[in-house]
Amino acid sequence: MALMTFKHELIFTLVISFAIFHMVIAGDPDILSYFIVPPNITFINSNFFTFTGMRIVLRAPPPTAFKVSKASIAEFPALTGQSVSFAVLQFPAGSVNPPHTHPRSAELLFLLDGSLQVGFVDTTNKLFTQTLHAGDLFVFPKALVHYQYNSDLNLPAIAVSAFGSANAGTVSVPNTVFNTGIDDGILAKFFKTDIATIQKIQAGLAPKA
Repeated sequence: MALMTFKHELIFTLVISFAIFHMVIAGDPDILSYFIVPPNITFINSNFFTFTGMRIVLRAPPPTAFKVSKASIAEFPALTGQSVSFAVLQFPAGSVNPPHTHPRSAELLFLLDGSLQVGFVDTTNKLFTQTLHAGDLFVFPKALVHYQYNSDLNLPAIAVSAFGSANAGTVSVPNTVFNTGIDDGILAKFFKTDIATIQKIQAGLAPKA
């Protein structure tokens, strides 16, 4: 009887461990067809598989602040179930993409022009940094906090990023901490400072009119 109980507990533990393992590594779910057509579309042709939203990146004048242009499931429904998405990152001189995470995918960044200082922090609080030059690639592991900074005060930089999810998600660390309604007094205790300092940070993060 004791042996049977042990076997049942072992099987239960293995099943739970297997389920947790799959939850940890899971990204987009597998689909049972080659592609998925949204319910509101009754007819598809090659246009369904074409995204033209990046044309403006080539035609528009360079931005004056950091700008990201995305081709994810929200902008390009044909990506549904394909486990891939794309972004163009434009960095004016001296601009930064603040610390953030992508909870559902790693990010593979390819620097096309300029230079960037990049980095990410792992779960042991170890910082990995690198200075990238045009032609370099850098991978930011899934869900880890990372950033990019164009330290050149005279020249812009441009990069493209690929993601292993059609909806990688973006969680901005500054905005999540300071602009989501967490009580100022609690934040002041977290950061061992005063409420006035917290409010000054919040004011600096507020959208410019």
